Amino acid sequence: MKMNKTALVVMAAGIGSRFGKGVKQLTPVGPNGELIMDYSVYDALEAGFDKIVFIIRQDLEDEFRRLIGDRVSRIAETVYAFQSMDDLPEGFRKPEGRVKPWGTGQAVLCARHVCDEPFAVINADDYYGKEAYRKVHDYLICDHKNDEGLLSICMAGFRLRNTLSENGSVTRGICHIADGRLTGVTETHDIYKTDQGAQAAMPDGSLKELDPNCLVSMNMWGFTPSFMEILDHGFTDFLSSLGDNALKKEYLLPVLIDQLIREGKAKVDVLETMDSWFGVTYQEDRETVMKAFERLTREGVYPEKLYA
Repeated sequence: MKMNKTALVVMAAGIGSRFGKGVKQLTPVGPNGELIMDYSVYDALEAGFDKIVFIIRQDLEDEFRRLIGDRVSRIAETVYAFQSMDDLPEGFRKPEGRVKPWGTGQAVLCARHVCDEPFAVINADDYYGKEAYRKVHDYLICDHKNDEGLLSICMAGFRLRNTLSENGSVTRGICHIADGRLTGVTETHDIYKTDQGAQAAMPDGSLKELDPNCLVSMNMWGFTPSFMEILDHGFTDFLSSLGDNALKKEYLLPVLIDQLIREGKAKVDVLETMDSWFGVTYQEDRETVMKAFERLTREGVYPEKLYA
């Protein structure tokens, strides 16, 4: 009998500006109108996760429940957290004129009242494959209390070549790893797929060849419950240091995690997966993703009806 309960936290409050009009997280891509989130939930439950936490904008709640939430709630414990720019620590107020969400760190923090078990975090519009869920789940149910007194975090690491779009550039966090642990992440913008692998357009106009087999972060993390307290304190520190960046600066998970590594407060175990990531970054990606799910269904990776 499984003793350790685990949750999947799905960040679904993003605006998706590069995708154009509409909310890309709620765009059907499966043979029967499934969303990418449907496959994420299916894979997570299959891997052993027990609870689904959706982080959404409150104005999307009715549509979200209709398009996915209600059917997920029939097969798993399902709860909601609402990301709001006004959800701030005592003594802070949203800066006048701020319209940009606070970022992934604050998004996860919004789930602090509904998530008190070990949990994984994913983007709603990303497909990660089955292997990553199994590895993260198995990591979370292990006891890490004796590991050097450090906060234990895990990250699914994907091969860069398995994460590129055919329809434009992407931003990826290129990982620096020593002895299986993350030592740092270099946020790299304007990465394009090439015949040789991948290259990045540098600010000076030059092109830099990248190792297509290097591991990158796709914002799939595993945390223990104590991370919420660290996230809370970190958000207060972030808000206290906004300065002239009050309208645009974001509180981001990778930035906080990098800080914890540099300060010697956390260890991040990188769990390599060979699965291919895909997502709907651009409108043109939707057709590619739909064909991918058609193929995966045809090959028997997924049943014709996910929740039958």
